[in-house]
Amino acid sequence: VQLQASGGGLVQAGDSLRLSCAGSGSTFSSFSSYYMAWFRQNPGKAREFVAGINWSGDSTDYADSVKGRSTISRDNAKNTMYLQMSSLKPEDTAVYYCAASRRNYISRVVGMYNYWGQGTQVTVSS
Repeated sequence: VQLQASGGGLVQAGDSLRLSCAGSGSTFSSFSSYYMAWFRQNPGKAREFVAGINWSGDSTDYADSVKGRSTISRDNAKNTMYLQMSSLKPEDTAVYYCAASRRNYISRVVGMYNYWGQGTQVTVSS
């Protein structure tokens, strides 16, 4: 199972960015059977939950730090999940990871996720 995160970059405060996470692999069963999420991490700090989405995309959860500024979505036909972020702040700077879970609920806990992407760097300058 492979998750490929992309879309990160260097932006200025107030800008928008869309991250993508593509799922693939010979043992990757239906993409739509996984709950998905985005986490982020800075050096020396714990990985933190950003947003999560259920199988169909009609249920989502957001960390307070990004609520109202971010939208998580998925396109199961394309095996891809997205995170649209707007009004970016310097404190949003981090490596962003996508993750997939076999569980049937959106978890904010790192250990509840079975598969992880390699991460994509987001840097927001002030």
